[in-house]
Amino acid sequence: MGIEQFENNPFQLCISFHLLIEHLEKVANEESGYASERAQALLKEIEPYPELRDGINDDKQLQKDLPVIRNLLADLFPPALTNNEIKAVTIPFHSLLFNRTQRLKNIMKGAGDQFDVTIRDFDEHQFYVMSCCLILNELYNTHLDFGKPMFYDIPTAEGIIKHYRILYNADFLDIIPTEKSRKLTAQEIDTLINNYDDLSLWMEMFPPGSYILKGFAILSMFDATIENAVSVLKGTLLTTLNDVNVEQDFESIFRSIYKIPDLNVGFTAFDPEENKFSSIANMRKIKSYMLNDSLEAICTDILGPKSYKAIMGKSEFFAISNSKKFFLEHPDSELAHQFLKQNIQSFILAPVMKDGLLLGILELASHRPGELNSVNAHKLEVVMPFLVNTIDRQISFRQNRIQAVIQNEYTTLHPSVQWKFRKEAQKYIERRDNHRDYELREVVFENVYPLYGQIDIKGSSDLRNRSTQKDLNNQLEAVISIVKQLYSVEKKAAAYSQKLQEYKLLTADLSALIRADVEQHIQNFIEGKVHPLLQRFLDNEQFKAEIEDYFKQLDKSKGSYYTYRRKYDDTVSTINQKMATMLDERQMAAQEIFPHYYERFKTDGVEHNLYIGASITPNRAFLPAHFHNLRFWQLQTLCEMERAHHQYKDSLPYQLDVTTLILAYSTTLSIRFRMDEKRFDVDGTYNARFEIVKKRIDKAYIKGTRERITQAGKIAIVYASDTEEKEYRDHIRQLQAKGILAEHIEDIEIEDLQSISGLKALRVQILHYAPVETPDALTNINRTF
Repeated sequence: MGIEQFENNPFQLCISFHLLIEHLEKVANEESGYASERAQALLKEIEPYPELRDGINDDKQLQKDLPVIRNLLADLFPPALTNNEIKAVTIPFHSLLFNRTQRLKNIMKGAGDQFDVTIRDFDEHQFYVMSCCLILNELYNTHLDFGKPMFYDIPTAEGIIKHYRILYNADFLDIIPTEKSRKLTAQEIDTLINNYDDLSLWMEMFPPGSYILKGFAILSMFDATIENAVSVLKGTLLTTLNDVNVEQDFESIFRSIYKIPDLNVGFTAFDPEENKFSSIANMRKIKSYMLNDSLEAICTDILGPKSYKAIMGKSEFFAISNSKKFFLEHPDSELAHQFLKQNIQSFILAPVMKDGLLLGILELASHRPGELNSVNAHKLEVVMPFLVNTIDRQISFRQNRIQAVIQNEYTTLHPSVQWKFRKEAQKYIERRDNHRDYELREVVFENVYPLYGQIDIKGSSDLRNRSTQKDLNNQLEAVISIVKQLYSVEKKAAAYSQKLQEYKLLTADLSALIRADVEQHIQNFIEGKVHPLLQRFLDNEQFKAEIEDYFKQLDKSKGSYYTYRRKYDDTVSTINQKMATMLDERQMAAQEIFPHYYERFKTDGVEHNLYIGASITPNRAFLPAHFHNLRFWQLQTLCEMERAHHQYKDSLPYQLDVTTLILAYSTTLSIRFRMDEKRFDVDGTYNARFEIVKKRIDKAYIKGTRERITQAGKIAIVYASDTEEKEYRDHIRQLQAKGILAEHIEDIEIEDLQSISGLKALRVQILHYAPVETPDALTNINRTF
């Protein structure tokens, strides 16, 4: 049986020690003393074995000559190092190993008789091309750097895969051409260098068996298990963590690092918004040992004081070498309880941090005490940077998927409530990834306090009507003028008289307060009857210029027939934009009081809803003082918005006033996100009363009068209970002291509205010329009620 490993080989293999023997002959002849005597003794010992010089190509002969070969190689394989060095004689890229050191023999014995030593990821193509590269470098003086890290993956008796880096010493090898070899040109060599993947080309230039590889190489190996495990881990982390075998791959890597055959690896994600540990969708293939069968748990519930301080406070490795002992010392520890339930006797928890933020906890767990401890915990320092980047990438990927679901299924949301939508979107994604049906649920926040306020543009509807009247009247006058000229030329008295009568009737309609249906009727008449008539005369040179000018003035952005409506639109949009911008800016201060849900709407003015409560911000303790402070913020902000409007009112196209209103409502309610409408609404029949009051109070009158409760320059606070009145009087006194509100407070009874009675209001004049506070002043609100 030969010693070739691959069927095709550019070499005829000949294991020979001729170069070593020639070296011994030189030492014997040229040196003296012990070195010469030893060389002579070795030469005499191998004299009966001419095949050691001529070459051996049969493994049986090789095994027969091993004792003398061992003596011949004693200087290269010192017996004193045989238990430390991992060495053998070989032929490069072959699995043939002989004259092994004792340490290598022990390694191979642990792997078992059935283990076949092969180079990792090394196939016949690589073997053939790399063998040819040896020839090119040796005989053609090329300098091809074809070397790459080569590894043997060898299991221990316990089943742990260890990784050994391979190094070759080829000083004792000769490459000899045969008659089958080809003399290559520079062009052929260049072609080979640029065609690594073309195996047939390499075999053509270097036919099988066309060279003799005579001699031997020394194989040295060193344990690169940790370095290799890190490299493999990097490759694993660059792929998806959704792979079916990801848990097995992870455990295999860490088992190699820790030399623990049954080491378990887990991961638990951290959700800072809810201060909870949870499993993460993209890493569900990796078990969470901290949570065991639970999907999530509050951090303080699962971590005891000691582990919480180490992990959450100092971001240190937390290692327990004996779980039972730890449990006896800390009997209230839920962490120890969970691990012991799973027969975990020692463990390491490693916080995964990114930019000072905790992403999650890497868990190493062993079923034997002492195997994991604070000393070997620091082996993780090698791998943590790669884990951090990968987990951060996976979390970002998950957040992007969640955000896509929210934007597609819900809408753009206020940051205060996004956490709950993310949680629902996460459930949706996880169920879908596991091929389970799941319908997105409506998001509900219960027991929240509502705040409602508005700044309404006074007289905006009347102004729009008057603006529309003026524009349409100007348009009709132009139409009548042109039509008179057209029919005077055509001398159609009867038709002219009829059209003129129709236009006069339209003008009469405009003299009354315009309604939407009247406006639409006039527009339809002009577009359907008048415009076709004018277009018939566009080719008439006598009327062409005037008709073209008429159509030019229909341009909504700059035409004269939209002059007053543009002024109206500019006025309303400017007021709305300034009010909305100011409210949005002041909201940043309001969120400092306590995070809450905020939404605003632009109509003929700006109205807003605020909802505050523990269900919206569950990770903070909600107190009634937060609600009262937010009411004060709202009152002060609306007053200052009205004052700001008064300052720039004169610069508007129309100098419109605004009215300001607050609805005080002290009963908690629930808000539900309506999937069909993509917005929040109060939930339930009882809670709907709040919405009904909102819609009706701005047009309400003072009881027994025809005076609206809202007046320009004043703020009206609608309330129902004495407690609300007392609170807002206190707020008003605060603003009176600041010079924002006048001294006199009006007490108002509001007329009974449909199904609503007993409402009252406080109304106070807003002082327009007192110094306006800056937004920063609002952040200092810290009042107790």
